[in-house]
Amino acid sequence: MSDRYQSLAHNPLGRFLVKNLGLPNPPYLDRWTEGSDLVAGTVLVGAAKGSLLGKKLTASLTASGITTAAKQAEGDKYKGLVFDATGIDSAAGLVTLQEFFTPVLRSLKGCGRIVVIGTVPEAATTDGIAIAQRALEGITRSLGKEVGRGSTVNLVYVGKGAENSLGSTLDFFLSPKSAYVSGQVIRIGSTELVNADKPADAAKPLAGKIALVTGASRGLGAAMARTLHRDGATVVGLDVPQLGEDLKKLMTELEGGVITVDITAKDAPARIAKYLADNHQGVDVVVHNAGITRDKRLQNMKPENWNLVIDINVGAPQRVTAELLDQGLIRKNGRVIGISSIAGIAGNNGQSNYAASKAGVIGFVNELSQRVAKDGITVNAIAPGFIETDMVKTIPLAIREAGRRMNSMSQGGQPIDVAEAIAWYANPGSSAVTGNTVRVCGQSLLGA
Repeated sequence: MSDRYQSLAHNPLGRFLVKNLGLPNPPYLDRWTEGSDLVAGTVLVGAAKGSLLGKKLTASLTASGITTAAKQAEGDKYKGLVFDATGIDSAAGLVTLQEFFTPVLRSLKGCGRIVVIGTVPEAATTDGIAIAQRALEGITRSLGKEVGRGSTVNLVYVGKGAENSLGSTLDFFLSPKSAYVSGQVIRIGSTELVNADKPADAAKPLAGKIALVTGASRGLGAAMARTLHRDGATVVGLDVPQLGEDLKKLMTELEGGVITVDITAKDAPARIAKYLADNHQGVDVVVHNAGITRDKRLQNMKPENWNLVIDINVGAPQRVTAELLDQGLIRKNGRVIGISSIAGIAGNNGQSNYAASKAGVIGFVNELSQRVAKDGITVNAIAPGFIETDMVKTIPLAIREAGRRMNSMSQGGQPIDVAEAIAWYANPGSSAVTGNTVRVCGQSLLGA
């Protein structure tokens, strides 16, 4: 759905009004197109004294074809800023971030990227380290609300032993693929699962992989299917029989497979497992995208609407995943990806059932990620914010505009923004990324 206010804000009269009335000024965001450079410019890299990554950080960026600089040059502009804060072990040491960022922030190009790298606070061996590393969250989230012009700021905590597994995560957060992801905290290497598999072909990292996407016929699911196909995966799309024709049309376009089934049906897990076993001998990526809403305030909620939302949004993913695991169909270095929502983090008026289901997805991810790590499987979730889908058209104008503007980007996201985050999780190089719930919400003012 088009954003007419954004278009207005960029014509001559609109620019004048926006500037003089102090109105939101939603920038046009850079988004990645196939064949483009991963990062269209230079990334300036800095580090606190005693930081742990050293040359590994620059080597990782260089291996991805990213141009780096180790020192600011007068007059230069930068597309990205990366700061290694892993060596900061006291509150006083936090000043090194100010010393690095203050002189260079004005040199950050529009739609620039800032990534700060720290160590996991829960693993700190002193109170000084715990204080300093946890403080990075406050710094990055605040900076995300300051930089503007479509730029993003994110924090990556690196667990012990995962220092060599940063590649896919840095590629995602420094590139236009993360256009609508800001103010997020990502943990990599939080389990023993830390050995990343470098894709043989960076342009087709999912070549030879099988990806199941539920709710794939339209909207977010269709964007996910197209993006995983773009990255080389063979996609199996699943949706309800009522949407079977739309699903078949999309899967014909993508040369993928089709499963039409109601995922709440008692035999659905077994039918899905049988299809994957018979046609592909397993699956590498499982994206639980299918979901619904049945909104009412709790005092007016009907039991059937409560139960249906819970069952489709989190009950069915739990059952399907369990069946695939029990049959050994999710292959080593496999991916299970759930779709949560900022409603599951912050709550939403009239959505107690939906918010419960989406918070439940986070609980599912947290528990399962620990349990299957020994089998070489990662489990993560995406929590979308206001995304421009057909569903947006049904939202009253005032609420729709508030949803669009109440984030650091002053606009809604696009389905591709969610799909790109899915592709990052699915990448074989993301083996150390597990147990995360990342919001694709433009750093919404709602939630943490």
